[in-house]
Amino acid sequence: MVPNGWLSTKLGNITTTVTSGSRDWAKFYSDTGSKFIRMTNLPRDGISLKLKDMKYVDLDAESSDGKRTSLQYGDILVSITAELGKIGWVPDGFGKAFINQHTALVRIAPKQSDSKFIAYLLSSRHLNHIINRMNDSGAKAGLNLPSIRAIPINIAPLPEQKKIAQILSTWDKAITTTEQLLVNSQQQKKALMQQLLTGKKRLLDKNGVRFSGEWRRVELGELLNYEQPTPYLVSSTDYSDEYQTPVLTAGKTFVLGRTNERLGIYQERLPCIIFDDFTTASKFVDFPFKAKSSAMKILTAKKGVSIKYVFESMQMLNYPIGGHQRHWISIYSYLVIKMPSNEEQQKIAEVLTTADKEIETLQQKLDGLKQEKKALMQQLLTGKRRVKIH
Repeated sequence: MVPNGWLSTKLGNITTTVTSGSRDWAKFYSDTGSKFIRMTNLPRDGISLKLKDMKYVDLDAESSDGKRTSLQYGDILVSITAELGKIGWVPDGFGKAFINQHTALVRIAPKQSDSKFIAYLLSSRHLNHIINRMNDSGAKAGLNLPSIRAIPINIAPLPEQKKIAQILSTWDKAITTTEQLLVNSQQQKKALMQQLLTGKKRLLDKNGVRFSGEWRRVELGELLNYEQPTPYLVSSTDYSDEYQTPVLTAGKTFVLGRTNERLGIYQERLPCIIFDDFTTASKFVDFPFKAKSSAMKILTAKKGVSIKYVFESMQMLNYPIGGHQRHWISIYSYLVIKMPSNEEQQKIAEVLTTADKEIETLQQKLDGLKQEKKALMQQLLTGKRRVKIH
């Protein structure tokens, strides 16, 4: 149902240009020059272009390739191969930039619509789902330009479009600021680890005197006990956020889901380290859990050892993974880390835990902002919630 006062149309009806980039882009690569936008520079969640790993091209804007693919303020970019439907929006002052054949350029007629509003609209969950269903090549993902022009859209009157875009931009700025604060905190922790876990920087003891004792070099196997996860493996993958007990992996995902199984919950010897025996990835765990994979070791500290200190030291190890083998018993337990006294271990662990809490707080804030923005988009971009135009 089209909201009162909104227009149901197709994207091509409000554009002046819909085109894609050159197929000969590689020959223009350069160490300097104009920005070159690829699919990797388009976000999956949002419209702000990602400038990390930016490529550059030496391309004349007056050439045939340059004229067709040269970007302007307000242009919308759409990924049309592989990762369909990623959206980017070109901000003011972006500078000279071009695109390749994997990206479509959509230029909006300014008197008909606000390009930033349209970019947000295309990035919304509903329209992104429609874009992905418009795949024109079956097994191999791809969109052609007529398909892009045919994307159905419902658009608000122009003043309302501008107001909605302004509101969502405010949320994007808050998200970007929080993301940068998170990156800064993560970098600060890494710097702390480099200083504290190598002994380059010594903390003060309980009497306010700087630690000065010698450090020992000790194998991980002498510091940690290991246990197989077999008694704690989850029986069913029928997960739900309503359930209490998290199911963990040592990999990047960490929490695979939550289970309502009551038996076989690991909780007696916390905190511990879960260690992927194949990849050597590890996670610090201080709450009850169940495990998903038998290819995991549960590591606990021996007497007089700070498990948190050992975990952080393990993150500093630069061990090349070789072959499909179980690493803990055969190799990893023999790797060596530097160990101060127990009191200094605890002090270092406390400082790094404080840094972790700051990172966790910022991550929770960031996740909350993203969820709130997503809910707001669902309301504003469908007309379920209307804005006041002053």
